[in-house]
Amino acid sequence: MQMITAVMQKVFYPVTAILHFCSMKTIFTFILLCCAAAVLGQARFVDSLRQKQHIPGISVCVGNREGILWAQGFGYADLENSIPVTPDTKFRLGSVSKLLTSLAVGLLYQQGKLALDSPVQHYLPEFPQKRYPITSRQLAGHTAGIRHYRGSDPLSVPKRYLSVTEGLTIFKDDSLLFKPGSSYNYSTYGFNLLSAVIESAAGKDFLSYMRDSIFTPLGMKGTIADYSDSIIPNRVRFYERRKGKWVNAALVDNSYKWAGGGFLSTPKDLVNMARGLLNHNLLRKETVDLLFTPQYLSNGDNTHVGIAWRIDEDKQGRRMLHHGGLIDGGRTFVLVYPESGIIVAITANMSGVNINLDEAAIIAGYFLKQ
Repeated sequence: MQMITAVMQKVFYPVTAILHFCSMKTIFTFILLCCAAAVLGQARFVDSLRQKQHIPGISVCVGNREGILWAQGFGYADLENSIPVTPDTKFRLGSVSKLLTSLAVGLLYQQGKLALDSPVQHYLPEFPQKRYPITSRQLAGHTAGIRHYRGSDPLSVPKRYLSVTEGLTIFKDDSLLFKPGSSYNYSTYGFNLLSAVIESAAGKDFLSYMRDSIFTPLGMKGTIADYSDSIIPNRVRFYERRKGKWVNAALVDNSYKWAGGGFLSTPKDLVNMARGLLNHNLLRKETVDLLFTPQYLSNGDNTHVGIAWRIDEDKQGRRMLHHGGLIDGGRTFVLVYPESGIIVAITANMSGVNINLDEAAIIAGYFLKQ
């Protein structure tokens, strides 16, 4: 109730000033009704997305530097058992996992344990030498020349990779696509390699480091690796749409790509992650600025990507930091307006969902007006 009251005071202060002669009870009742109506409008928009795209379940959370402004679930986490989505339901993040990994990069850099511009062999001497050196900064900005998925990759049959270094076997012997720093090529495998660098720099296995040094300090209690064979409370069932009907998504094992696409989380946790960045709870301001600063190619072109984060501006010139994730049985999108502090996180439990920057910006729009 305190959080709702704080939001309503910010949103509707001009109205309360006009109605100063009314009783506090009358004013508070009026504000409650206005706030409820506004949130109802946002909820209708989100549920319309769910219904139009036949998505089983969606969860959304909006927050700012002070806390959570709105969190709500829509539809079903489990169609077979009619289990509804709640704000605590865990969804697959897909490539939004890269944002979580960016915090580990920032923290190790801040502690002096990771030199962003040193060759990866400084941390992984066993990684095959390439024609040109590769750095952690380039891996995090997709300019290292590491390839992305291809049809011949051994991923169609689920396999448990017992370590992040074992996952490197998929691509480690392949040639680079280009001289690092000269071009941009989005690569989840680049984040596989980055996670191995993180392990070496931290002196701890990747998942344990993420849990102990990132998730726990930021209060991300609902964020965990998506182990396919584990019983994980509040994990959604994963679906796809086929010939007009819902079917279970294909079984996958994401152990080969924890850092780039293997985590489960909730929109509340994602908002709290972004709040931690904006409030400098884990990383100092200069480190956060590093994550949010675009990298440039050797020819001077702006990649509009920092340390994992995508960097854009809206029509009003407001800076937007964002990333999406598509994965079997899941869609996630995170949008941050760093100057105003508004944060939006959306998750869904179906493949091929079309929820992108435009939809996230619409949800953020109401809160940006206040």
